[in-house]
Amino acid sequence: MNPSPELVNRLWRLCALLRKDGVTYQQYVTELTYLLFLKMAAEKTDSQGKKIELSIPKQYRWGALKAAAETEVLQTYRQLLTALGNPAETKNGAVVAIFQNASTIVREPANLRKLISAIDALHWFTEERDAFGDTYEGLLQKMAEETKRGAGQYFTPRVLIDVMVRLTQPQPGEIIQDPAAGTGGFIIAADRYMREKSDDYFDLSQKEQDFQYKSALRGVENVPDTFRLLLMNLHLHSIEPENFELADTLSPAGAAPKFKGAHLILTNPPFGPAGGPPTRDDFTITDRVSSYQLPFVEHCIRALRPGGRAAIVVPDNVLFDDGRGKQLRQMLMNRCDLHTILRLPTGIFYAQGVKTNVLFFTRASDEAPVKDATKAVWIYDLRANAPAYGKTNPLRADDFDKFVAAYGKDPNGKSKRKDEGEAGRFRRFTREEILTRGDNLDISWLKDTSGDAEEGLSDPADICAAIEGHLSAALEEIRALMEVFAADEVTENAAEIVE
Repeated sequence: MNPSPELVNRLWRLCALLRKDGVTYQQYVTELTYLLFLKMAAEKTDSQGKKIELSIPKQYRWGALKAAAETEVLQTYRQLLTALGNPAETKNGAVVAIFQNASTIVREPANLRKLISAIDALHWFTEERDAFGDTYEGLLQKMAEETKRGAGQYFTPRVLIDVMVRLTQPQPGEIIQDPAAGTGGFIIAADRYMREKSDDYFDLSQKEQDFQYKSALRGVENVPDTFRLLLMNLHLHSIEPENFELADTLSPAGAAPKFKGAHLILTNPPFGPAGGPPTRDDFTITDRVSSYQLPFVEHCIRALRPGGRAAIVVPDNVLFDDGRGKQLRQMLMNRCDLHTILRLPTGIFYAQGVKTNVLFFTRASDEAPVKDATKAVWIYDLRANAPAYGKTNPLRADDFDKFVAAYGKDPNGKSKRKDEGEAGRFRRFTREEILTRGDNLDISWLKDTSGDAEEGLSDPADICAAIEGHLSAALEEIRALMEVFAADEVTENAAEIVE
């Protein structure tokens, strides 16, 4: 993604028009979503070459909104939002989904007129490409930077997304899934990667193109406002939304046939307490776990087809939790080749204290579960002696260059690799060595001489986010212990009943 900084900043500054009304950044971006969609629809075509605007009733199009009198523009806009979210008036399901239950936060007609005029006057197109999608991605990133979290979920840095996509190498014809889609970062990056490798899909047959547009990309998002932003982002990048659902992946909806048999899963699931255990009948390990991260890992294992691959962002506790966490790691290493773990630096997410990793694994080719599909795990430590990342020192693409070179060109981690020893960042641990550690994968060997990277933070918002992250991590560890104790109690009660 390479958004125009000028376009992004000009749109972001428009937020000042509404800030005095107490508008949040997410509310502002949501408002822009409605207006940008109408503007985009007036200028773009869909994947089949049809004018997107044709799916919108004439009286609710961008031209009609622009032409509304000053005294009537706000009322016209409110009617437009209601009508476009009403399937009785708007037949296009994707448009209805974007405008479902839409309402405006604008209270002054003059402010609305300024927004409309400013958006209409922006230069959207370059000689090489359409700038709508990239600009919207830039707005979503700005929103995450300002709010520290995107829609209550940790925002995935785009440079990390691009690295995960580049290493897993999505291919045309594959089913690619994100079960915690957010605003669509992984899906859009995967689509962009495949387009670049296939001359924007022109190298494919018509049947293959239809599959790419309508069936290849799939996802689930559980937050209604975030789902609205996701749909808008998909439209701006010419991705059909039919296989994206507003639902909870940890509910029966996540076990639907369309979300099984994936060739590739790319995701950054939410972390922390989930408000209750999953309601999936197919979960056997995490069915009573009341946090997000462990059940999402089990979903990914089950959703992959034999030979399918995944790259998942997880917090540290997934690597070391006992009880259900240990059972899940054993399931993962039995059924999948967990070939690579990337230990990420702290501070790259907008909740500073959260320590995270990327798990790269491939589902075993055998249909039946196998014993120890993982023969060895390679771990790359990008955390020890890392600089303090934050708002003033963002993560850059070249920070991953050495890891990318060490990972190799094989998406399944089968390239020739070199164990760099105790002084290096890349090491190999056999399944037998991991077993002697009690299947604990939280392995570190480098002496960190940099001290606490967070000591280098200077931005007050970064410091507050770091404190919040540490408190959240501590609460999650307490919750995991409580679940272990509860499981032990259930086992003891069952044993007494048997006796």
